[in-house]
Amino acid sequence: MTHSLAKRIIPCLDVKDGQTVKGTNFIHLRQAGDPVELGKAYSDAGADELVFLDITASHEGRKTFTDMVTQVAREINIPFTVGGGINELSDVERLLYAGADKVSVNSAAIRRPALIDEITRRFGSQVCVVAIDARLDDDGWHCYVKGGRERVELRLMDWAHEAQERGAGEILFTSMNHDGVKEGYANETLAMLSDRLSIPIIASGGAGKKEHFRDVFTLGKADAALAASVFHFGEIPIPQLKRYLRSEGINVRE
Repeated sequence: MTHSLAKRIIPCLDVKDGQTVKGTNFIHLRQAGDPVELGKAYSDAGADELVFLDITASHEGRKTFTDMVTQVAREINIPFTVGGGINELSDVERLLYAGADKVSVNSAAIRRPALIDEITRRFGSQVCVVAIDARLDDDGWHCYVKGGRERVELRLMDWAHEAQERGAGEILFTSMNHDGVKEGYANETLAMLSDRLSIPIIASGGAGKKEHFRDVFTLGKADAALAASVFHFGEIPIPQLKRYLRSEGINVRE
């Protein structure tokens, strides 16, 4: 399905103990700065949305993260999604109350798919982003949980379709094969998802240069492109990226 809406550029901030970190293929973390300051800088630079993921959503981590969400909501004026450790409606409520616009659910939704129905019934589809970490194994694309550590017997296409049927507002698909490698997104698979589903697809995993963003919107038919390290370490400034995409005929917001 093609969407004529403007394509969105979304920096993603993985937050651990109150700091932004970035890894490759889900490991080797290094620090990238204060998430509130980074979020504000991205908002000022023209990011369309932000995603904050609590990657150590232990009990102690949760309070730190919720406080951060409150601060982010005060500082920025673009929509932002939060994820990590969301297992039940009370988690969703706490984060929306702190100021988040959307929540992203991953492992918990695979363990208990009814969570998607509950969130969308209570807060609306637009609040529920279903994040899927998948890897192309010898026997096809499979979903992974626990931060990409454990394979489940769900196939990517089947699970994405079920998430949509249960009311998810968007799918955030991370290709584990491409994550942090900076050689481009999983465009063929993204295009397949886009053709089969009617809800927006956010592409994640693989951005290394401006051309990768062009390709994910044209070849991959994604509605939004998410990236982390190329933004955190200043490799691709967002205003420059948007100018480039416009010059390539891609509809992005100012």
